[in-house]
Amino acid sequence: MYSTGKKLQAAVLFAFLCAALVWSGAARVSRGQGPAMSAGAPSQTHTWQGGTNAKYVGPEACAKCHQDEAHTQHATAMGRALEPVATSDILRSNPDLSFRAGPYTYTIKRSGEQSVYTVTDGKQTVSAPILYAFGQGKAGQTYLFQRNGTFQESRVSFYKQIKGLDWTIGYERAAPPTLEEAVGRTVSTDEARSCFGCHTTGGVSGNQLQLDRMMPGVTCEACHGPGAEHIAAMEAKDLKNKRIFNPGRMSPDELSQEFCGSCHRSAEAVSANSKMHNMNNVRFQPYRLFTSRGHDPFDERLSCTVCHNAHENPKHDEAFYDSKCFACHRSGESLKSAELAKSEAEDGRDAKPCPVAAKSCGSCHMPKVELPGSHTQFTDHRIRIVREGEPYPN
Repeated sequence: MYSTGKKLQAAVLFAFLCAALVWSGAARVSRGQGPAMSAGAPSQTHTWQGGTNAKYVGPEACAKCHQDEAHTQHATAMGRALEPVATSDILRSNPDLSFRAGPYTYTIKRSGEQSVYTVTDGKQTVSAPILYAFGQGKAGQTYLFQRNGTFQESRVSFYKQIKGLDWTIGYERAAPPTLEEAVGRTVSTDEARSCFGCHTTGGVSGNQLQLDRMMPGVTCEACHGPGAEHIAAMEAKDLKNKRIFNPGRMSPDELSQEFCGSCHRSAEAVSANSKMHNMNNVRFQPYRLFTSRGHDPFDERLSCTVCHNAHENPKHDEAFYDSKCFACHRSGESLKSAELAKSEAEDGRDAKPCPVAAKSCGSCHMPKVELPGSHTQFTDHRIRIVREGEPYPN
């Protein structure tokens, strides 16, 4: 847990200064760019995920009482964070994909319920059946396969915007020197635990992968914990101890940094890894939010779930988020009326008003950033006054 926001902010700044000394010599390809962007960090079993004897019941059991949440959650990007190749909509809808760079030709061809990943330089060829598809293609659907007894990550990913393959985010956008590197990279055991821990439900137990028991995607129990004891408690009408984890009871900082940040990357995780100190970290929303100057991470109006309902996909209408900004900031009209300014301040809206606009706050203060080759734009959660031509703030 974080003791105080100021202490952690100081620690983040100190880590950045230390990392700057070694950053210039860091490798250009980060181990933190795979499906779960784990940076090779050992996975942890969090309190809400249960232990080695955790008993999961599946989303269908949850839906019997929580119909509204279950109706929308399963179709979200998180709910479909991982798919077995047999049920991957993208792979089924695109049975013959190809990509060429330098001497290498990449293909992904569908055969029945399998998709086979192949890389050739014209002299040698490497092929392997894809096992798992990570993501839904907005920022790349990346593939995991087994080769020589270990998991490997595909060097290319599928992008919805171009309806085809391109380099996986995080790799150098050029043909590698060898076929072995062109195929992809080996995923360590620690990283595999992190990948499956964040993209599945029940895929990790303690320090062990349990892929035979996992449920694809982030379902109810990935966030609320194993549900068997909860169902037993509800059937026994034990309302005093519902035996389920409720993230909503966490403090704002714990919710954003420890809970959401355990997969979406916290300030602590990013600051500790010099390979993440570049534009790629725009994808790590808890970290970017934490580095927003003048915004208190302990303020309940700044936690992730204030803007995002985990049971639904994020809203794309900028106007939806304006009310979230005005929960803290005074209105532009208050600049003309001392009485109104006083009234809004008494309601807790004591942050400075915007003198320029009264709507679409995010268009100016949370800009869209497109990473080279990502074929999508990421909303930068580092809230600030954006000035034209300024470098990416890190």
